[in-house]
Amino acid sequence: MSLFNDLTSPAALLATRRSGKARDMIAPGPDEAQMRRILSAAIRVPDHGKLAPWRFVVVAPGQREAFAAVLLEAYRAERTEPGRQEVAAIEEFARQAPALVVALSCPDRSSAVPRREQRLSAGAACMNLLNAAHAEGFVGCWLTGWAARSDTVRAAFAPEGGPHSAVAGFLFLGTAARELKERPRPDYDAVVGGWTPPA
Repeated sequence: MSLFNDLTSPAALLATRRSGKARDMIAPGPDEAQMRRILSAAIRVPDHGKLAPWRFVVVAPGQREAFAAVLLEAYRAERTEPGRQEVAAIEEFARQAPALVVALSCPDRSSAVPRREQRLSAGAACMNLLNAAHAEGFVGCWLTGWAARSDTVRAAFAPEGGPHSAVAGFLFLGTAARELKERPRPDYDAVVGGWTPPA
């Protein structure tokens, strides 16, 4: 159910968004139509040069075992003898939350648009995805960690993103199992100000 009907403005809706813990997410997650709306909103971001320097890869529920296997292979390539708790944490990571979208940053190296701007566009797309999921009534979480920096994991998604892609993050979506607690936010006046021109 959309939250837009319950709030006075879209800005008020965005002010209520917060991340949930992926391990605390339960069903239901977005259905196919909801996921399409979420991803369609995600790609409406600033994109200098109209390059679409990002891709979203949906990992279906039936593919979570294969995803866990990729993560374990990647982890063992870096740490030859992982402990039982490490293996359990990796397997939990792969299986948590009802829905998983892998975001890829895919800069176009032939373009004159700076790669930094292309990476920022990928980050904006991830944030749009989280906002859209919130608007659809779901909770989301954007995680990175070692797996996002692993060449083995990146290679597993390279067919979708191209040879120069990088994992921008793992976006988990679902329903909050418990009420989300607000976390401390920066003081408005500490992070917002007017410009003072140089003398």
